[in-house]
Amino acid sequence: MKIEYMGLTEVNGPLIAVEGLRNASFDEMVEIRVNADDRRIGRIAALDEDRGLIQVFQGGDGIALNNTKVTLTGKPMQFCLSRGILGRTFDGIGRPIDDLGPVDGIMRDVNGYSLNPINRRYPRNYINTGFSAIDGLTTLIRGQKLPIFSGNGLPHDQLAAQIVRQASPGNEEERERFAVIFAAMGIKYDVAEFFRNTFRESEVSDHVTMFINLANDPVIERLITPKIALTAAEYLAFEQDMHVLVVLTDMTSFAEALREISSQKGEIPSRKGYPGYLYSELATIYERAGIVKNARGSVTQIPILTMPNDDITHPIPDLTGYITEGQIVLDRSLHQKGIYPPINVLPSLSRLMKDGIGAEYTRADHQDVANQLFSCYARVQEARSLASVIGEDELSDTDKRYMKFGTAFERNFVNQHPSENRSMTDTLKQGWALLRILPREELDRIDTAILDEYYPEEA
Repeated sequence: MKIEYMGLTEVNGPLIAVEGLRNASFDEMVEIRVNADDRRIGRIAALDEDRGLIQVFQGGDGIALNNTKVTLTGKPMQFCLSRGILGRTFDGIGRPIDDLGPVDGIMRDVNGYSLNPINRRYPRNYINTGFSAIDGLTTLIRGQKLPIFSGNGLPHDQLAAQIVRQASPGNEEERERFAVIFAAMGIKYDVAEFFRNTFRESEVSDHVTMFINLANDPVIERLITPKIALTAAEYLAFEQDMHVLVVLTDMTSFAEALREISSQKGEIPSRKGYPGYLYSELATIYERAGIVKNARGSVTQIPILTMPNDDITHPIPDLTGYITEGQIVLDRSLHQKGIYPPINVLPSLSRLMKDGIGAEYTRADHQDVANQLFSCYARVQEARSLASVIGEDELSDTDKRYMKFGTAFERNFVNQHPSENRSMTDTLKQGWALLRILPREELDRIDTAILDEYYPEEA
């Protein structure tokens, strides 16, 4: 039997307080009736004996202390799931916004369930993104969480859209079991339309599910959007045996929404004003990626976040780096040179890369080529620093070759046309073309047998 509570003790933005609650639970959904025509939903965010603090998804505008009625539902927030969610577009809390009606399926708790680490399988194989700087040097492995660290004004939205368009499993036979969950938080309307139109025009919409929270939507919705997206991903991966790539943009909007709600709750702030539990909230999202024993599917994450003032030590990228298995860093100086995508490969890495590439998955020379390209590009930075002091004309012949290599690396390997989708074979071919700029004796990170095959002595 449902009990209806009349009246509130406090209204603070999207937060309302109710006293006298009985048998209430944390994260329980509630129905709020402001008047006959205004019904809203909320979630219990805090409990103190019989006093509950409720987050209202539609915001607190127009809610009065008197005459507002609150009813407990006895259930956590749930989302209806079936394979029919593919090709659909939802708002930040899972309501369809594509005029195709509701989804008919099974209900799942969006908060997810704890996954026993013993039941996890180690990530293997890879997901092809079509970008040489990612596929060749920071390979995305199935079941991995590999964030993209960007900055304001950098083309991370364009990069995210192209990844969704081009992403495919390393094994072509599994293409039919591949899906993408795309969740955007706090984006502008024109950016949302850019994503919709891009996916529609590239004809990938049939295997993409979109969750869109706009900048003018209630802030509280941004805390729910990634959880709903990951609930959908887990269903497709572990109940429908699909390989699912989840793209989350922008996690900075999520963290700032968390800070705003925390401030309204009156909680004591931590670094930069963010709540002390920012780490655990991020971990709750990121750790929902992986592969489970006895399951044919997988969940892979690419969270995208903008670093305030390009500061990689800011709490959001700093904590994200602790939880995830590497990072892809976008560089403003490369962007100013007209390089797209402006990926700085030196601070970028994929910690699981070595376990999903090689003869069994990509090609036997992949790891050696990646190591050598990293090493050579690091030497390029030394040569450039020296040239800035003594002038390029005074450099040794070898250093001049490295300068030439660096320019070609940025222009031909990192740089790609926004519609260019490179295969892994194309990426490795491009890598060898670059290495041939340098003398064979400089290639000390590659096995001799591989050098003999791809860089013969007569070259």
